[in-house]
Amino acid sequence: MSRMHRHRVKPGRFSRQTVVQLLSAAFFNGYAAGFQNGKIFTGGGKALCVPVLNCYSCPGALGACPIGALQTVLGRHRFPFYVLGSLMLFGVVLGRAVCGLLCPFGLVQDLLHKIPVPKWNVPKKIDKPARWLKYLVFVVLVVLLPAFAAEESGVIPPYFCQYLCPAGTLGGGIPHMILTPALRGLAGVLFQWKALVLAAVLLAALFIHRPFCRYLCPLGAFYALFNRFSFFQLRLDREKCTGCGACTHVCPMAVEVPREPDSPECIRCGRCAAVCPEGALSCGFARGVPAANTPDAEKQP
Repeated sequence: MSRMHRHRVKPGRFSRQTVVQLLSAAFFNGYAAGFQNGKIFTGGGKALCVPVLNCYSCPGALGACPIGALQTVLGRHRFPFYVLGSLMLFGVVLGRAVCGLLCPFGLVQDLLHKIPVPKWNVPKKIDKPARWLKYLVFVVLVVLLPAFAAEESGVIPPYFCQYLCPAGTLGGGIPHMILTPALRGLAGVLFQWKALVLAAVLLAALFIHRPFCRYLCPLGAFYALFNRFSFFQLRLDREKCTGCGACTHVCPMAVEVPREPDSPECIRCGRCAAVCPEGALSCGFARGVPAANTPDAEKQP
């Protein structure tokens, strides 16, 4: 068995990433009573934004989605000091580690991708430009339309939540439809559209790792802006790296890790560090110089 394979997670066991994701999902959506009675949590926690894409209307949600809150404040023609400040704080501290370790919808995509079906490698000429779509979604649906669109009723809808967000359909729409029979007769074209979007994303996740994170998530687009200087970093010791390609092979975001370890697309999931046969990669908050690159290390035999 090669050294690379000794670093892989054994079949039937959860990786550290998956354990953290499961704990995070339980923490952010842990209101069990909501799933029993079909009513959302209305306690003080709903005034706080969690760092992940998490539907406010989910029966189990204990906090508010930052993207939904951002659209709501902009729709009232106010500056979103608290929401934007929270997002920037999460971005500076964690960057896209929020996506890789904390997001429940990221966990759903990861679990679906484990199903043994043929996997697709999206050609670079399609993949690279398609990744800009999430920035367009953030600017147009999350910021510009809520801030500047006019409605006769005076109520500006949260466009991303209403027309695109699959996490909201999965966490909010579908559970309420199941728990409240009266709502089923009210479901119209809009719900059918959202269900179709969700089905398309979940189906794509079987074949492409994290398609929503790669191409559509506005929260991932925002955190990507902080990835290069966030406190939580992926570090590469180039003196140890042999260029074997194991890290790039397992990356769920198809990042060429040795070439760009601080890529805005890196979600800091730690999979590359787990399979590196030389221990050249590490993920965490420490920002010191790797031991192999220090002057003292160079003097050692």
